[in-house]
Formats: sequence, C-alpha cells, structure tokens
Amino acid sequence: MFFTQECQRVAVMGLGGVGKTQVALKFAYWAKENKPDYSIFWVAALSDAGFEQVYMEMAKKLPILKDNDEEPMKSVRRYLSSEEAGPWLLIVDNADDIDILLGSSDTPGGIIDYLPESERGLTLFTTRSRQVAVAIAGNDVVELCEMNLQEAESFLEKSLIQKDLLHDRAAMTKLLNELTYLPLAITQAAAYLNKNQVSLTEYLKLLQITEQDTIRLMSRQFHDNTRYKDSQNAVATTWLVSFDQIRKSDSVAADLLSFISRIEPKAIPWSILPSLGSEEQMVNAIGILRGYAFVVKRANDEMFDMHSLVHLATRIWIQRAGFGLQTMEAATRHLATVFPSDDYVNRSLWREYLPHAFKVLFGDDRVDIKERYELGYWTGRCLLVDGRIKEAIKCLRECYSWRKSHFPEEDPNRLGSQHELARAYEADGQTKKAIELLEHVVTIREKTLAKEHPSRLNSQHELARVYEADGQTKKAIELLKHVVTIREKTLAKEHPSRLNSQHELARVYEADGQTKKAIELLKHVVTIREKTLAKEHPSRLASQHELARAYKADGQTKKAIKLLEHVVVIQEKTLAKEHPSRLDSQHELARAYKADGQTKKAIKLLEHVVVIREKTLAEEHPSRLASQYVLANVYKADGQTKKAAELLEYVISIQEKTLTKKHPL
Repeated sequence: MFFTQECQRVAVMGLGGVGKTQVALKFAYWAKENKPDYSIFWVAALSDAGFEQVYMEMAKKLPILKDNDEEPMKSVRRYLSSEEAGPWLLIVDNADDIDILLGSSDTPGGIIDYLPESERGLTLFTTRSRQVAVAIAGNDVVELCEMNLQEAESFLEKSLIQKDLLHDRAAMTKLLNELTYLPLAITQAAAYLNKNQVSLTEYLKLLQITEQDTIRLMSRQFHDNTRYKDSQNAVATTWLVSFDQIRKSDSVAADLLSFISRIEPKAIPWSILPSLGSEEQMVNAIGILRGYAFVVKRANDEMFDMHSLVHLATRIWIQRAGFGLQTMEAATRHLATVFPSDDYVNRSLWREYLPHAFKVLFGDDRVDIKERYELGYWTGRCLLVDGRIKEAIKCLRECYSWRKSHFPEEDPNRLGSQHELARAYEADGQTKKAIELLEHVVTIREKTLAKEHPSRLNSQHELARVYEADGQTKKAIELLKHVVTIREKTLAKEHPSRLNSQHELARVYEADGQTKKAIELLKHVVTIREKTLAKEHPSRLASQHELARAYKADGQTKKAIKLLEHVVVIQEKTLAKEHPSRLDSQHELARAYKADGQTKKAIKLLEHVVVIREKTLAEEHPSRLASQYVLANVYKADGQTKKAAELLEYVISIQEKTLTKKHPL
C-alpha cells in the first residue's frame, strides 16, 4: 500500500493486544530488506517525554546542521522534511492518546507538530483509537482483525517450547476459542505453559473454574520482548489505559462501558442500553467504543457484541476503581425497568433480554435490592411461558423468598410471587407444593379482596388447575364454576381472563367425563379466539388442543386428528422441541392416532416425546409418566408385548411411590 500508492500516512488500527506493534515490526524488517535505500525510524507515542527522548537520540545521530537557537525536536522534523534526508520510513507506535498526539486545551500542540512531511517519506501509525486513526490518516486506515484458527494455531506453535502439547487438537482448538484468537492472550498462555509445564487441558480448567480464577490467570504479567518496558503485558490489564482515556474524554461512553460489563457480552440489543444522554451523545458514545474495537456492530444494526476478554478486563477496571457493586446495582435497576412483561407480544424482546437478565441476576450475590427480585419475577414468568420450567422456578423461588422476608403476608407483591412460583411448581409436576402455596394465597385474598377482584379470581383459577392436576376433579370444578360465573358477569365475552377460565372449566369437565359440556364450552372459546388471536398464539392453540382432546374422548377421532395435526404443525415451527405445550400436543396426537388404528404413527410420535421427557423431566413427573404409559399401551396394541410389559411395570412402580390413589393417571 505504502510503496505502490500516493500515500504518505497510514494508520494500522485494532484492539489492544491484536498485534499491531508486531505487524509494524515485520513491516520495518521487510522494508530494511527490500528497500535498502530507506532510512527507518521508530518512535513510541506513549508519552510526550518518551517521544522527546527518542527525538533527542535521533538528533544526535542524524547529520543535522546545528542551529543553537533551534530545539532538537524541530531540527529532526526540519531535516527529515528536506531533500537531503532521502527516502525514509517513520513508525509511530502506540498513538492511542489523541491529547498526546494533537494536543488539548490544557496543553496545546501535540507531537504531530514534530512529525516530518516529505514526498519521499512514509509514516506508519499504530493505534487502538479509530478517532486517532481518522484524524492522522484520513481514509488510509488499515483495520487489523483477530487471527483465524489456522493463524492462531501457527502462532501458538511458534510460542510454545513443548511442541507435543499441540498433539491434543481438541484442547488446542478449545483453548484458542477461549482466548478469542487474540495474539496477546495466546502469548500470555504460552508463557504460562512454558513456565509451569502444564497441559492445555489443565490451563483450560484454570480458565473456566471461576471468574476470580480467570481474572488472576489473565492478570499475570509476563515478559514479552516485542512490548515496551513499562507497558501492561497481561491481557486483563492491557486495555486499562484505553479505559482511562475513555473515562477522561467521554463520561457517557465510560458509563456505557460500565453497564455493558455487567450484562452478557454477546448479542446486546440497542434497546437494552440505558439512556445516558441525548440520542446524539449515545451515538457518539457507541462510536467511541467501536472506535477502540471494544464493541462490534452486527449486520442487522440492531445488536452488537463486546470482545469477551475486553468484557473481563472492564470488570477488573471497575473493581479496581472500587465501583464493582455500584455498577452492578445500577445495571440491575435499569434492567428491572426495561425488562418486558410475559405478554405474548413481547416474546421476541424477552428472548433477546433473557441472557442479559441472567448475567445480572446471578452475577453478584452482594446485590440485595428490591429491583433484583422484581427482575427475577418477570424473568421467571417469561421463562415459564417459554417452557423453561427449572430456570423459572429458580428465579421465582428466589424472588418469593426475598419478598417473604421483607413484605407482610398480605402484600400484593409477595402474594404475586407466591402465586407465580406455585404455577411453576405445577408445571414441574410438584403439585403438592403448588397446592400448599396457592391455598395460602387464596385464603389471604379471600379475606382482603372483593370477590370480583382480578387477583383473587386469578388465584382461585390457578388453584383449581392444580387441584385438577392432582386428581381432585370435584374441587376443581366447584372452584372454576365460581370463577367463571363471576367473570361472565363482569368481563366482556372476548376478555382473555374470562376465556381462560372457561377453557379450564372445560378441561376439568372433560377430565370428569362430562364430555358434552366440555365440547360445548370449548367450541365457544375456540370460536372467539380464532376471531381475535393470531393462528400461532399460544392461547388459541391451547384451546384447539383441548377441543381436540374432548372430540377424541367423545369418539370423534377424525375431528380430533385434524385439529391436533394443525396444532402440532404450528407448534413445531414456533416452539422449541422440549417445550411442554409442543410435547403435550404431540402426545395427544399420538393418542388419537392409536384410537384411529394408526399404530405405527402413534409409536413413532410417542417414542420421540418419551425420549425428550426422560431427558428433561423428573421420573415422577405426571407428563413423563403419562407418555410412557400411553407408549406401553401402543406397544401392546402393536404386538410388542415384552416392551409393553417392561414399560408398564416401570410406570406402575413410580406411580405407587408418588401419586394418590384418586389420581386419574
């Protein structure tokens, strides 16, 4: 580029540790060998004093005519700008601080005033800052990216003494991925391996034990003869000077960096960021972070990623400054504000936010503020909708535990978290726990709320659902008829809560053998939901599912199969393969196939459901047992008697331990 184009200045820009200095060194040696008529000079721009010292040495060695009144630095500039200097290459390394380079209001005039200009001279800058690169080189900027896997393998091989370590290809690939192919990180790892004579697998374990172990490992200084004497060689500290420059120049960018260090470093939505100033200030702040290559925008322009090692280093920077807990609390408060509800229309948003919520919720146990548990509450509810039951229980249990110890028994927030935890327990098959929690909630709400209050009715509705799951069908019917009666008087016919209770009452009617009543009520619910909800809406699909079950129970098998096939097709497109609703519909479709004599289809579908449920549910979970029980019966119908007997014996042994005699299973 230099020697083939009209180009006097070029900036090599990239993340700290990516190998800019090494590239400049290689270029200098190449020029020495291939351009012998060129004089080559190297100066570091780490400080004004360091730059001046190098220029003083240059002034002594160059054939400069002495002028007693002229400063040595100006003499060097004048000489190199003249024809008599001949062709030259000047490398200005570590030109990261724009104030050192261009000057500031406090110290006008930077080192750029002493850089020579000549048609026969070429100046190469290395910098971490895009702002600096553009200021000094305009369009002539070369961005240095991380190495690819092949380059990283070669670099590690050259850095290691024990070459036999590379025989473990899987460990090497995994380690290089952990180090993000960053040259400085690879150099540091090689130095540790050379010194301590441990295997790649052992080093990987040290990296992955805890964050504190990772920090200690990545903070170890090591000798690197390609870096400056007083520079920070450790990966975890190499960017500290850049962080300080950002804090000095733009407080919004520094605050944004602090926030991002507390969430997940990948797939960061623009919408999750705190508003720390005007839109222009936010755009500028992101631009600064991108300029240092700390964050990279994705192609869709709505998300960006932070380099994982920069993410670690930022947390170290914040901890050393004494702001670790403060920034985590601020991030928690912000996420609690922006995290969406579990309304179906928010599903795309909450799925984007969930990884970041996890990072905040479980990142620092010292954070004990109410916003943490508010965030945990909504995170748990969204996880429940997504069928991620175990994770939902973890979030909701933590929320309820905190609120139980901080709020009085009748507090709406405490009761709300108790209600949601019970829902999660029911989804997990822990019906006894769910009943205990919900009976308590219903008792309190019946004492403190009017009979038509939505929260009171919600808890009665939910308790009825759990009674049905526990085989207490008569109790469930009595409670749901009460809820439906009130909601039919107080809510419009298309109101979601009214429809939900009618849906549940129909389910319990069907479980109680009152099939005609169930079909009549479900047809009403399905008709309204097909008019008011999108075809992939979970509530619409749930009612179609239940209507199909009722059809099957009523002997209308063809109708049941047609409706269930429709539901399964949509859910297989929209839900994860382990989602409870998707598995429930596949289970029911298999039952309908069996009833219709399509045994092979039933076996294929049930074997799929059983495999997933055996991986994701406890052995006593009612849904797991139900699918195993039905599969055993289908095996029997297909003549596979031995398989059927083995599976039935297993199911019966678990049922005898865990289910009541009255349970419908």
